[in-house]
Parts: sequence; structure tokens; C-alpha cells
Amino acid sequence: MDNIHLQIEALIFSTEEPISAKEIRNVLKEMSDEKITIDNVIQHIESISQKYQSPDHAIHIKEISDGYIFMSKPDFHDGIGVLLKQNSKKKLSKAALETLSIIAYKQNSTKSEIEQIRGVNCDYTVQKLLEKELVTITGRAETPGRPLLYGTSAKFMDYFGLKNLNELPKLKEFEQEENQVGEQSAVVIDPS
Repeated sequence: MDNIHLQIEALIFSTEEPISAKEIRNVLKEMSDEKITIDNVIQHIESISQKYQSPDHAIHIKEISDGYIFMSKPDFHDGIGVLLKQNSKKKLSKAALETLSIIAYKQNSTKSEIEQIRGVNCDYTVQKLLEKELVTITGRAETPGRPLLYGTSAKFMDYFGLKNLNELPKLKEFEQEENQVGEQSAVVIDPS
């Protein structure tokens, strides 16, 4: 295939969600009789990516969720942010962000676990996150009633620009101090 480089670039450009090297290879294999390996595809993607590192381009190829997608460079995020803000009427509420955070950090959570952490009912919020496809049902718990388990989706990764869950900010570990009033004193036992 003479124009494999351009074919790969077009495939990455045309997708709304990240496309994996395997998916690209499968498309190219169907188009040509040539033997194309995933390593060949990755080499071409790296070469294309180098081209877009030039300051002459406002976009670059980013690896997200085990796939590749064109994204704008950070220098242009402010302008795009203003555009998105103007066009966006559906923002995530504080409740949705809190619930989504719990699900992201505690993958495979039940509604009751989420509600225990938040202290409020979360039926509506979880439903809205499912509708926005930021959360997905991952199965059922092995506890009485077999409640549904929720985890983050590939769209969550895209929405927040994460390659995998390891890129989430680390939670600070808190060491709980004992509540004390005054100074600590030794306990004296009377032997009599």
C-alpha cells in the first residue's frame, strides 16, 4: 500500500473516539493484501505524530484509552474552552462530579456505597451519568440483592483526557489523629 501513512492519518482524523492500532490494522488489512502488523501501524502513528509536533499545527495525536485521536494542543485550550463554554448547556453538576469521582476512584461501586460516602440519595445522579455515558454498569455484586456495580466508561477517559485510570490525581492519605483534650497522663494502678 503506497499511501499507508496517509490512510492511517485519515482513519485517526475521522474517528470521534480513540481508534486502536489493532482497529487501524484491521481496516488496512481489509483494504490491501499486504501483511501489516500492529508494530508497523504504531511506527507510522509515531511518524505522523512527529509531523504534528511542529508549531505550525494546532493539533496533535494523543494516545487515550488504548487508542489514538487528534486533539488540540494545550496552547489553544483557552480559546476552545471559551467556545465550548458558550456552546455547552449541559455541564456536570456538583452532585454529578462528586458521584463520578467516587465511581472513578472506587471502581465497581454499588449505589449504596456511593450514597454512604456522599450521605445522600444518588439514584437521579447515577442515572444522568449513565445517560451521558460517563459511567457504565460493570456487573452485579455478590452481596444480598445482587446490586448493580458501576464503573467509569471509555467516554469518561475521553471527557477528562486520560489514557488510563492511573492518570487520575492521587488521593492524599490522611492519618486520623486521636481526639484529645489536655495532656496525656500515665495510668496509675493502686496495688492494694
